[in-house]
Amino acid sequence: MTAISFPALVPSARSYTPGVFPETQFQAQNGAVVRVRYGNQRTNSRLSLTFANITDDNAAEVLQNYVDVMENDNYAQFTTSNVAAGAGTGLAPYIRETNSALKWKYESPPSVQSVKPGLSTVTCEFIGELEGA
Repeated sequence: MTAISFPALVPSARSYTPGVFPETQFQAQNGAVVRVRYGNQRTNSRLSLTFANITDDNAAEVLQNYVDVMENDNYAQFTTSNVAAGAGTGLAPYIRETNSALKWKYESPPSVQSVKPGLSTVTCEFIGELEGA
């Protein structure tokens, strides 16, 4: 598994949900709750990126990144100058998942919507997975 750098594009919109700690909850008839925690690492973080009105060449770079990441079970790597651009120093490590063992994989193929000739809007959905941890 190799880190594949995401293209040098800054999203026009970004949505992030931190992962959960895997656990099972048991509730007794009297309402008492017991939780069994299965690890100390978050899993299944979610990141949604939208790149509005980018050139078709830039859209093709995102599609190629998808192929490069998924064809050999690699993962996407973000920087503070692309996907995390504009995020504060406290938030950027979460968006990049540099503060956890999670690796960003495409949850689904990127969606490309043609805006007008030469311009497209691309939406990407990522999921943070634990690999080999």
